[in-house]
Amino acid sequence: MAKNITIDGPGGSGKSTIAKALSKDLGITYLDTGAMYRATAYYALSRGVDPADVTAVLAILGDISMDVKYVGGGQKVYICGGDVTPYIREYKISMAASTISKIPEVRLKMVELQRIIAAQTDCVIDGRDIGSYVLPEAKYKFYMTASAEIRAGRRYLELKEKGADVSFDEVLEDIKKRDLQDSTRAFAPLVVPEGAVVIDTSNMSIEEVKAKIKEYLC
Repeated sequence: MAKNITIDGPGGSGKSTIAKALSKDLGITYLDTGAMYRATAYYALSRGVDPADVTAVLAILGDISMDVKYVGGGQKVYICGGDVTPYIREYKISMAASTISKIPEVRLKMVELQRIIAAQTDCVIDGRDIGSYVLPEAKYKFYMTASAEIRAGRRYLELKEKGADVSFDEVLEDIKKRDLQDSTRAFAPLVVPEGAVVIDTSNMSIEEVKAKIKEYLC
C-alpha cells in the first residue's frame, strides 16, 4: 500500500512550499492538487467560459483530458496535450480555481485522478480537502494554518516577485474571500480533517514546520 502524507489548509498557509520540501527530503512524489483545479479554471477561461457558470463548465468538462507528469524534478500539468503549467499561477486564476472547484462534477473528476495517483505511489499531497475527502484513510494527515494577514503577506511578496501589479490590500481581500468560499462550499469544504495534526505556521520557518511534521512520521 502506498504511503500518503496529506497536508490541507487555506491559501498562503505554506502547505505547498512544505509539501514540496518534505517530498524532496523523503524522496517521494509531490502532487500539487491545486494546480489541477487551476488548470481546469485556465482551460475554462481560455474557452471563454465563466467558471461560475455551472452549465457552461459542465458542457466543456467532458472535453478535458489532463495529465500530471514530473519533468526535471518538477510537476507539469497538461490539458488536452498542452503544457499549461506556465499560466496557472497567474493572479486571476486563483479565484477562478476556487470558483470552479465548488462544482461537484469538477471535484469528482479531479478526485478520481488524485486517488489513482495516490494509490500507485508514495506521495505528499496538499490541497483543501485531501485528508477530509480525497484520502480520508491516509495514515499521516496535517492541517496548516496562519493568520489572514500573514498569509496575505506571503502571497503578496510571491506575486510581486513575479511582477504582478497588485496591492497588499487586494491580496488580503482575495485571501479572505477565498477562505469564505472554500470553507462554506456545499461539497467537500475546507475543514480540519479528522485526526489531522494542526500546525500554525505564522511564526515558523520552513525547517521548523518540516521538523514538526517529521515528528509524527514513522
